Amino acid sequence: MSSRLRLCQALVAAVLALVGTVRSPPFTVVSAQANPGPGWTTPAGTVQGTRFSALTDINTGNVATLVEEFSFRTGVNAGHEGAPLVVGTTMYIVGPFPNRLFALDLANGGRLLWTFNPNANRFAQDKACCDIVNRGAVFADGKIIYNVLDNTTVAVNATTGKLVWRHSNGNPATGQSMTMAPLVVRDKVFVGNSGGEFGVRGFIAALNLQTGAEVWRAWSTGPDADVKIGPGFTAPYPKDQGTNLGVTSWPATSGTQGKTAWELGGSTVWAWLTYDPELDLLFYGTANPGVWNPDVRPGDNKWSSTVFARQPDTGDAVWAYQFTPHDAWDYDGVNESIAVNLQFPNPSGPPITRQVLVHFDRNGFGYTMDRKTGKVLVAEKYAPATNWASRIDLVTGLPVEDPAKRTHEGVDVLDICPGPPGGKDQQPAAFSPTTGLFYVGIQNICMDHEGLKVNYFQGSPFVGASVKMKPGPPIGGSRGEFIAWDAVAGKKVWGIAERFPVVSGALATAGNLVFYGTLDRQFKAVNATTGQVVFQTQLESGIIGNPMAFVGADGKQRIAIYSGPGGWAGGLRLSLDDPTAGFGVTGALPDIGMFTPAGGSVHVFRLK
Repeated sequence: MSSRLRLCQALVAAVLALVGTVRSPPFTVVSAQANPGPGWTTPAGTVQGTRFSALTDINTGNVATLVEEFSFRTGVNAGHEGAPLVVGTTMYIVGPFPNRLFALDLANGGRLLWTFNPNANRFAQDKACCDIVNRGAVFADGKIIYNVLDNTTVAVNATTGKLVWRHSNGNPATGQSMTMAPLVVRDKVFVGNSGGEFGVRGFIAALNLQTGAEVWRAWSTGPDADVKIGPGFTAPYPKDQGTNLGVTSWPATSGTQGKTAWELGGSTVWAWLTYDPELDLLFYGTANPGVWNPDVRPGDNKWSSTVFARQPDTGDAVWAYQFTPHDAWDYDGVNESIAVNLQFPNPSGPPITRQVLVHFDRNGFGYTMDRKTGKVLVAEKYAPATNWASRIDLVTGLPVEDPAKRTHEGVDVLDICPGPPGGKDQQPAAFSPTTGLFYVGIQNICMDHEGLKVNYFQGSPFVGASVKMKPGPPIGGSRGEFIAWDAVAGKKVWGIAERFPVVSGALATAGNLVFYGTLDRQFKAVNATTGQVVFQTQLESGIIGNPMAFVGADGKQRIAIYSGPGGWAGGLRLSLDDPTAGFGVTGALPDIGMFTPAGGSVHVFRLK
């Protein structure tokens, strides 16, 4: 367990063409545009989370001629998740802890313009469950805004690199940390915490864009008032409707120093946020409940492993859907929910266009949901080994579980699929409106799980389980796959087997390309329609970052990607003598160190 702990936004402001200059608009502009244009100013390129670029300079006909233009090292050999931002002719990079911000001049070969040091509290390093990663920043109102591992959010002047404001969201001594990428809608910055394995209480908060002051906070657990569930809340299924749902499912338990279980209930908001300008709704998921031993927390454990829709101005919950009630497997619901409009077949006439969310949950099911109501339209297994449940009942919204795969205290339940990192972890999928398909990196990992007794001590690990991970049933003899997914039909269109779990995010482009990376150092471009690999190059270390596209100072398209393995899959740091080290990672990836060294760089590619 201790080894695991060591491992373990609003398209916004105007972007101007003045070299090295960023001009601040008077307020943040949110657009329904589904591609980021020449820059990349939010973590996903678009507030809808599509990770799609409309740029076509690089396409299936010429991508094979890509060459590296420059690279830049952050100076930290740790997991490099997320993606850079590009505003005008400046690239912004947030490194892993100590979370320095780097500004690079794209008009001068990536020359370093300045570095901002947030002077992070070094105590926070030991409170990061799964490596000292950072998932990126957002640009708004002339500022680069990002979270620091020690629970502070900082806003930095994008031109000068000087601190504009700093806000503390929590005390790392309690076990809280922050790794997620913020998102901006109008005049608010949205942030959430990490630390579910330390008995913290999850939340999402809105900060004032100009000052950093907290405007509202919605907790994930506790009384309805704390969760901001009021008269305007309408759940898609009866199981999620009513009053005081946050409390009645979390009784008091022993070993919690007098605290009620929901006060230590995890359900943090540590990954991705998306926004729908059409409905003016903010979407995000909550993590696993604490502790991992499910027998000490009877009930559904609202609102863990859940997707919320909220009004961004007030924080009021509009609807919520719990993917995995009474989560007994660490199937956080934090993965991105992508807001798109898809056409569904209509037997009596032309296709029907529906406003949907598409979410690839850690529990192995891919959900297509009505984003106005939360109703599940399609739910199928995108991770083929998934066996904890056979299907999702579309009438009740409930998973149809296999009782033999539910975990319990003192029982070693074998061969549960997927394992704790899920069929897909936080590595984000991409959507191409050109093909109508989603592109997803899969983790083919299963586990043996035994719940354990555990007592709560503030700031200490609060897990309560022994887990051994193992490769899942063969997908072409591999532990991972990169797939194209039809979210209307709920089926895989094509797939590429990979040696290791695919923990890189994806980028789709109008050049009919999809980009992703692998833990064994390969950066690839794939024909988005056929799945044919049309470009491949080896980087200096494994890839868990997210590709992005932008227009350089010469007006031509570029592609960028981080290298630097880490996160849950950073097993090269672990003792291979302990099968539970890294919470079982050594069982899943005993050979990772043979294929990648540690690293930490950004790589920028252009056409030759």
